[in-house]
Amino acid sequence: MIIGVDFGRKRIGLAVLHDDGLVLPLTTITQHSRRASLEAVARQMTEAGCRQVICGLPLNMDGTAGPSARAVERFAAELQLITGVTVALHDERLSSFEARARMQELSRGKRRKTPDDAVAACIILESWLQQHPR
Repeated sequence: MIIGVDFGRKRIGLAVLHDDGLVLPLTTITQHSRRASLEAVARQMTEAGCRQVICGLPLNMDGTAGPSARAVERFAAELQLITGVTVALHDERLSSFEARARMQELSRGKRRKTPDDAVAACIILESWLQQHPR
């Protein structure tokens, strides 16, 4: 299994690519501390039998890396170090916007209270799959 990660300051969205090719939201983790977040993601990886992680890299629209991208790079490096699982970075520009649009479409215009972070993780994973067909 491959897990997609949408890393944010407040929440971390996770999605999973099943062996049958289906990408589904897995969970959303509320950030309390870096260590607790790393442990929570590692626990989800173990439970899912994860063999690879794809972290969304929030580059600026001009392709440069800002503070958010550097935070993801640090998180990805730490996650790989503690789990031993390969963590790849994937350009996630506009994934959160697409996630909000999908959630709005699903709720038929009603405001949903469910965080769209796991949906954004699905979009990151789907985008990565388009560039890396299995």
